[in-house]
Amino acid sequence: MIRRVAVPLSYFEFFPEIKADLTSRYPDVRFQTEHTGLMQGDKLVEFLKGYEAAVIGLSRFTDEVCAQLPDLRVVSLCSAGVDHIDPAVLNKYDIKMWWAPGINKVSVSELAVCYMVFALRRLHLFSSTLRRGEWRGPMGFGANLQGRTVGIHGCGHIGKEVVKLLKPFGVRILACDKVDYSHFYREWDVEEVDAEELWARSDVLTIHLSRNKGTIGMYSGAVLDKMKPGAVLINCARGNIVDEEALAERLMSGHIAAAAFDVFAVEPANGNPLLNLPNFFGSPHIGATTMESWGAMLRSGVEGVENAFRPEPGVYPFD
Repeated sequence: MIRRVAVPLSYFEFFPEIKADLTSRYPDVRFQTEHTGLMQGDKLVEFLKGYEAAVIGLSRFTDEVCAQLPDLRVVSLCSAGVDHIDPAVLNKYDIKMWWAPGINKVSVSELAVCYMVFALRRLHLFSSTLRRGEWRGPMGFGANLQGRTVGIHGCGHIGKEVVKLLKPFGVRILACDKVDYSHFYREWDVEEVDAEELWARSDVLTIHLSRNKGTIGMYSGAVLDKMKPGAVLINCARGNIVDEEALAERLMSGHIAAAAFDVFAVEPANGNPLLNLPNFFGSPHIGATTMESWGAMLRSGVEGVENAFRPEPGVYPFD
């Protein structure tokens, strides 16, 4: 039975009821109380020494970190993604993990649909014009979402929520996924297509893929060239799936009319050249940053201490 728990994550300070619940279960729990950013490396090791379980966000448990934590038995993730975890390293040190998929699906899907409208209506451009003290002027027109063809690359937990949110907009929905979701597609009138057709037909394409060996770099320049001219690209999934340099070139040429990203190859993304383009909108990885999502993720992290499992490399979610 786990007795000593440490939390190298400051978000519990915003949820006193959940913090109190964790403390009632593990009276000696140690919390990170200062909002000093992500705890990694030597600081993470020092914080977790002597503790059996860690309730974490995006901290990385490398071979070097785990080797210095002989008492650690469980890593319980509050995050919705697992791309910062190496299951082979955890297994090497006999550390179990917990993770709950789709726990932030509502907040991320709402953001993705918001960005579709945002990009089509060119709100980023119009807002920056207003800040400069200008009013309209010869800036051209935006476009409606209604009547468009929206492609969803990855129709898991979040992709399915995007489908449901899109139905009132009167759009044609295409979906591509390596998993068979045919029953869901029939129920929600979604057309299943392969990737080539998704790229060629989508007026708006939204990415909801996990970041793994198969998806890193998937949206290369060659793939972006296959997208419908004038398409809008949304990425609220993970960075490194899209080649950002290639995207910038196609945004400047107009082949991609607009893009809105919540995630980047390097985060923080301050200074990223994409942010200087008038047809690109970026946000600082806020897809799950709602009170509802973080409350659910922290509760999951608490429950995961006693429900952890042995991760298997190459098996979902590590595929």
